[in-house]
Amino acid sequence: MASDTWTLEKRAPLRSDSVLKEVNVPEIGCLSIVVLGASGDLAKKKTFPALFNLYRQGFLQSQEVYIFGYARTKISDEELRDRIRGYLVPSKNTAEGHEEDLSNFLQLIKYVCGSYDTEEGYQSLDKEIAEHENLRNSKEGSSRRLFYLALPPSVYPPVCKMIRNCCMNKSDLGGWTRIVVEKPFGRDLESAEQLSNQIGELFEEPQIYRIDHYLGKELVQNLLVLRFANRFFMPLWNRDNIDNIQIVFREDFGTDGRGGYFDQYGIIRDIIQNHLLQVLCLVAMEKPVSLKPEHIRDEKVKVLQCVIPIKDEEVVLGQYEGYLEDPTVPDDSHTPTFATMVLRIHNERWEGVPFILKAGKALNSRKAEIRVQFKDVPGDIFKSNKQGRNEFVIRLQPSEAMYMKLTVKQPGLKMLAIQSEMDLSYGQRYQDITIPEAYERLILDTIRGDQQHFVRRDELKAAWEIFTPLLHRIDNGEFKSIPYKRGSRGPEEADELLKRAGYVQTHGYIWIPPTL
Repeated sequence: MASDTWTLEKRAPLRSDSVLKEVNVPEIGCLSIVVLGASGDLAKKKTFPALFNLYRQGFLQSQEVYIFGYARTKISDEELRDRIRGYLVPSKNTAEGHEEDLSNFLQLIKYVCGSYDTEEGYQSLDKEIAEHENLRNSKEGSSRRLFYLALPPSVYPPVCKMIRNCCMNKSDLGGWTRIVVEKPFGRDLESAEQLSNQIGELFEEPQIYRIDHYLGKELVQNLLVLRFANRFFMPLWNRDNIDNIQIVFREDFGTDGRGGYFDQYGIIRDIIQNHLLQVLCLVAMEKPVSLKPEHIRDEKVKVLQCVIPIKDEEVVLGQYEGYLEDPTVPDDSHTPTFATMVLRIHNERWEGVPFILKAGKALNSRKAEIRVQFKDVPGDIFKSNKQGRNEFVIRLQPSEAMYMKLTVKQPGLKMLAIQSEMDLSYGQRYQDITIPEAYERLILDTIRGDQQHFVRRDELKAAWEIFTPLLHRIDNGEFKSIPYKRGSRGPEEADELLKRAGYVQTHGYIWIPPTL
């Protein structure tokens, strides 16, 4: 006869060998950083300066790190050092001791010449890396190898294949091999998926770091803290209170010698599909379960999957007058240098709220910002709506700041409402702190194995699914760009689109960054 007595069975604890291995095996091996495309502009202007600043701040130790430059140009170690020396400039807080640090850092750089698609050069590179590892007495399998591809995406597949065949580190004793790839990741959904498949056959997703430097900007990094660590934002951040959100990127210069490169991509591929869309994800996503990279990236993917197809009537394209005068640009090019478009997110939080993405070259100002415009005050007894709406503005660059535009009483005997602001300007508030460059933060994250600020494959696919139909119509000449004058706000049709989307422009108010 069965007993009715309840009994508790003690289960064995869950065991994950991979987790235990990760906890028990510290990263103690030496670090080799390989910059492929070392003689190019990206490496000289961004990658090497970022590495130098990490070295100056103590994040890269001379006794454990060595930096290898790899390219086809036949130059010596000293010639590469001379090429990048002028780009390694001190910041306001690091002028003292700069020359000594610069000299010591340059001695950590060695150059290897080789082609990108044959094994001979990579075998020489692997030999040099191995000699460095032996010199540092690193146990086989404990060393760390980071490959930064400062190269055009067209050569990613052969380069990754050569790294896989010739330069991998054994990872059984805590060591690893990671690759960093730069945007653009393809031209559309099909090409991006093809590139992802080619790289994915050679490396696992945790080894791949797709870098979008906008995710390393200080104010972009602050978005999660702002949204989820401040009680007064949380009940306001929804369709009940927010009328529209703008994410803007403006440049006051044209292509400036990059016309041939830019014309292959255009402003949507170059700026909107990656930089501005990444910002949109952080503005619109739900609170993640934790700050673990995968939990954050899960929420970003969910937002992208909720974006409905872009309507033609909610897109304005422009091309600045004089763009076709660039000899590297085809005479019949219809590549847009300006775009304003409305994205709509079909979920409970954002239904009905237009997200306006705007980017352009040769405009009347240079800035990148997020502008959250709140709805009008109901029953407004002060008639303050004439002054403009409340706005929360996050200035990403230049003059990093956050400020809230609000209506206040003008000092005096009259009851007169005016617009003013509550302002947090970083240059004034954090005078003794040097804000790190985006590439510094992201390279350090790569070394630490933190993929929070990098683009995951399914995230990349979801982003291309949003823009590919529109891009194909532009490429086929079905969607024309409107000419606009250099130094203007862009096509007037773009301002009309903003009005239709519900944006109310404030007249007579200009935010002026505070001076020290």
